[in-house]
Amino acid sequence: MNTNWEAMLPISGTILVVEDDPIIRLLLSDILSEIGAQSASFATADDALTYLQARHAFCPLVIVDHGLPGKIQGAEFLSMVRNQWSFVCAILTSGYALDPDVLPGQTVYLEKPWSPDQLVACIATLLNLLPAQMTPPIVQPD
Repeated sequence: MNTNWEAMLPISGTILVVEDDPIIRLLLSDILSEIGAQSASFATADDALTYLQARHAFCPLVIVDHGLPGKIQGAEFLSMVRNQWSFVCAILTSGYALDPDVLPGQTVYLEKPWSPDQLVACIATLLNLLPAQMTPPIVQPD
């Protein structure tokens, strides 16, 4: 990869990957691992939302495909995430052209097929936008 991702290290928190294609989901997880990020992967937005609501970990970024099985599509998922956790950065991917009006605010659209360099560049740009003083929220047991 040609992107200088070392500048964004260390990456704190867990990056969520929501992708129904198991090969792309594995590729995304491998790329995130290569740049030193922890990830949690899901085939549906429904499962990813359940994970987030259980407050397992600080999540600085969500990478989500638009066309997903289940009740919740990618753009709708991102809107739900941003309404509850406004600090979460978002990358929406799709193999189909999307109307810009579908994209939730402050979402980077990455059209498929994307390259690993394009993905890492998007991640670096988004994570560098997070305020430096931001720390993971303290999660109290329920």
